[in-house]
Amino acid sequence: METSPTQTWSQRFETALHPAIAIFNASIGFDIELIEYDLTGSQAHAKMLAKSGIISPEEGEQLVNGLEQIRQEYRQGQFQPGIEDEDVHFAVERRLTQLVGDVGKKLHTARSRNDQVGTDTRLYLRAQIEAIQQQLKAFQRALLTLAEAHVETLIPGYTHLQRAQPLSLAHHLLAYVEMSQRDWERLSDVSRRVNISPLGCGALAGTTFPIDRHYSADLLGFERVYSNSLDGVSDRDFAIEFACAASLIMVHLSRLSEEIILWASEEFGFVTLNDSCSTGSSIMPQKKNPDVPELVRGKAGRVFGHLQALLVIMKGLPLAYNKDLQEDKEALFDSVKTVKGCLEAMTILLQEGINFRPNRLIQAVNEDFSNATDVADYLAAKGVPFREAYNLVGKVVKTSLAAGKLLRELTLEEWQEIHPAFEEDIYEAIAPRQVVAARNSFGGTGFEQVQRALQVARNLLDEQ
Repeated sequence: METSPTQTWSQRFETALHPAIAIFNASIGFDIELIEYDLTGSQAHAKMLAKSGIISPEEGEQLVNGLEQIRQEYRQGQFQPGIEDEDVHFAVERRLTQLVGDVGKKLHTARSRNDQVGTDTRLYLRAQIEAIQQQLKAFQRALLTLAEAHVETLIPGYTHLQRAQPLSLAHHLLAYVEMSQRDWERLSDVSRRVNISPLGCGALAGTTFPIDRHYSADLLGFERVYSNSLDGVSDRDFAIEFACAASLIMVHLSRLSEEIILWASEEFGFVTLNDSCSTGSSIMPQKKNPDVPELVRGKAGRVFGHLQALLVIMKGLPLAYNKDLQEDKEALFDSVKTVKGCLEAMTILLQEGINFRPNRLIQAVNEDFSNATDVADYLAAKGVPFREAYNLVGKVVKTSLAAGKLLRELTLEEWQEIHPAFEEDIYEAIAPRQVVAARNSFGGTGFEQVQRALQVARNLLDEQ
């Protein structure tokens, strides 16, 4: 059935839509994104209709071939639907009827746009999840490559954005590998609920035709079918779950972005930015701006907003399908586009956009009191109760700050005035490299643990 702003839907309607309402109602401007998936789903539906005897095998073949021709026309830019088609589904059906005649009008037998769009959206999202997972792996590999080059490079570790304890830079980078791994696994979990077929649920109540829903689901690679037709056409939990997973990906990218922005500042000076991944100022010629991480940090808000939008769309909808659900697509499409773009940009930034400055980093870990905990640990290892040792070291830091000294600058006599347990080996115990190396507990920043973690991460990526 063709529709346009100048036509009525059926004999039920006496007049056509107002032209402005037709434009307002149309989704072709954005749901054209689904055309390849609509064609694939329609081909499976046509094959199922033929297998079930609802149409003849010859008609099924005509439909499948006609749909494939539309695919090629679209890819070559020869098929470009407009507002008169309202949505991608009608656009395909109109063109199919032009190609194969009245047989094209049989394609919609035993199907509603409600289960059709649900099928298309799931096929689209399933493919996008796979693509994003591949990007996550590339991002993780970029982090690993950088980490392998900086196992013994030291960097200040922070809590409350205050100097806390020195770390292996590789350990710091591996934290983002862990976050990204959770993102990958989360998407795999979401994909299980994306991969359920609503095709055959009809408008809301199923169909009177003897269809084979499991056959069409198998053709499309779905793991199972919805067992309740009402739920099948109205469920958008999978889209919300994806938006949540996408939001967490953006949280992690944004956290790394914020650190890179700080590290690139004059105040930190931990990294320099390469020209290929930074821009300048229109008025201050000395500046080199971290545009990539700043944009990623900003774009996180877009994805968070889409999650909120999807939740609000769904929260008050009675069963089954409602036109509100048309609004899920722009949120979903933009979330996918934004996450993919940010992952690509951040991967390039890690691969060729930043250079760490080891000399500045070692200077940074040598100029603070982040080894204070190791002094307390030193005393505890010699039998002093830890809380007593903790309080003693707090006093040492206080008096050292007042005297303008670092802990490594105290004389042995000054150490022994604090507590007789101090010996010459205190200086080795509080050296930054030893402070890092000593933290060899499982999952810690000790160099042995970092090497182990690198190998585990490499093996995991190779297996996935």
